[in-house]
Amino acid sequence: MFTTPTLCPKPALSAVHLQSAFSAPALARAAVRALYVEVALEPKPGLVSLRDSGSHSDMDAATFVRSLFALRHYFAHIAQAGAQGADLPGLQALGLAAEARMLAATGGVNTHRGAVFGLGLLCAAAGRVAALGQAPRAALVRSALQSIWGEALAARARAARETAPVSHGQKAAQAHGLRSALDEAALGFPTVFEVALPALQAALAAGLGERAARVQALFATMAVLDDTNLVHRGGIAGLRWMQAQARAFLAAGGVQQPDWLVQARALHLAAVQRRLSPGGSADVLASACWLVALDADGGGEFAAAPAFAASALSAPLTFKG
Repeated sequence: MFTTPTLCPKPALSAVHLQSAFSAPALARAAVRALYVEVALEPKPGLVSLRDSGSHSDMDAATFVRSLFALRHYFAHIAQAGAQGADLPGLQALGLAAEARMLAATGGVNTHRGAVFGLGLLCAAAGRVAALGQAPRAALVRSALQSIWGEALAARARAARETAPVSHGQKAAQAHGLRSALDEAALGFPTVFEVALPALQAALAAGLGERAARVQALFATMAVLDDTNLVHRGGIAGLRWMQAQARAFLAAGGVQQPDWLVQARALHLAAVQRRLSPGGSADVLASACWLVALDADGGGEFAAAPAFAASALSAPLTFKG
C-alpha cells in the first residue's frame, strides 16, 4: 500500500508573490478547476462524469459546467471575505446567494451545494491565511478554519441536531446517528485532511498518474465518509454497501491492481443499478485536489483544462455581484 510521503519544506515566498499567487481570484480559479477535475474524473461509482451521467437522470457534465460558470465569482468573494475576517453569518450569506445562482443556472438542479459549503469555507480560511502573510498550505488552512469559525460551526451543528431537520442530509444524520456536513466542518473537515488528502498525496508520491491517484483518494473517502447522499438515495443499507465495496477495492490493492479500471467501472455500473451516488465523497475529493494544487505550485493553477470547460475556467474573476 501507499506510504505517507515525506514533505520537504517549501521555500519562503515574498510578500508580492503571496499576494499574487494566493489572491482571492487565484484561490477561486483553483477551486473551479478542482471542481472540474472532479466531474471530469472517471470512473466514479454512480457519479456524473464526462463518460456518462451515472445514477442521475436530471444532470450531466454540461450541467456541472454551467454550475461552475455561475459559481466562479462566489469562491473569490468568500476568499476575500475570509481574508477580511468575516463572521460565519457573513460567509453564509455569500453561500446562499451562490446557491441561488447555481440553481438558476442549472434549472433547479443541485450540482454543487456541498461544494458551496465545504470548499467555500476552505477558500475563506485560505484567504485569511494569505492575508496574514503566509502561504495557505493544508495545515494552516485547517487551523484557520477551526480557530476562526470552528466555535460558530460547532454551535450550528449542535442546533441542527436538536431541531427538526430541514435538508436530506440532516434527516439522514439524525435518523442514523451519522456525522453531518456541519459536523465535518466543525471538526475541521477530518475526512478531507486526514483521509482524502493523505491518500491523494501518497498516490501521487508513489508515481501514479493523476487519474489513478484521484480514484484512489475517492475510494479511500467512500470507505469511511458518512455520505448522507447515499442514505438519501439508498437508505442506510446503500451507504454501508458503498463503504464495503470501497474497502474491498482498497484491501485488494486499490489502483495498484492491474485491472483496477475494470473493477472500478464494474462498481460504477453496480452503483447505477442501485441508483446510488456518493456526492459527499465527490465534494471531499474536490477539496483535496484543491489543497494539493495550492501546495504544489503556489497558486493552484492546474494545467489547461479541456475546451469543454474553457469558458468557465478562463472567464475574468472580479468582485462584481
